[in-house]
Amino acid sequence: MNTVVKDWSLVSIIDNEHCIGQVLWGFVVEDMSCRYLTDDYVSTSKVIKIYHQLITTNSGSIYQVIGKGRLSTISYDDFELLRSGFSPEQIFALSNSSKPTMH
Repeated sequence: MNTVVKDWSLVSIIDNEHCIGQVLWGFVVEDMSCRYLTDDYVSTSKVIKIYHQLITTNSGSIYQVIGKGRLSTISYDDFELLRSGFSPEQIFALSNSSKPTMH
């Protein structure tokens, strides 16, 4: 096991209305590879395999997810926000706040 993650989301990345892949985003509980500190966020490379609570990524990393995760979707245009540490929920809130609203 490489990294244990909590409060996680499986995030689909959408470009031109097509899903181009999924990544795992969450908070580190424990990292045996010493890449992350406890409570750091992690945004993975492309998910290639999900087996129960184990997620394998394109880079060969294995993540054990604990608890119930969420399914999220973001635009490819917002992908850098995710990689920079914004959660899928924060990205959703930012995207919706920039749209004009009727009063």
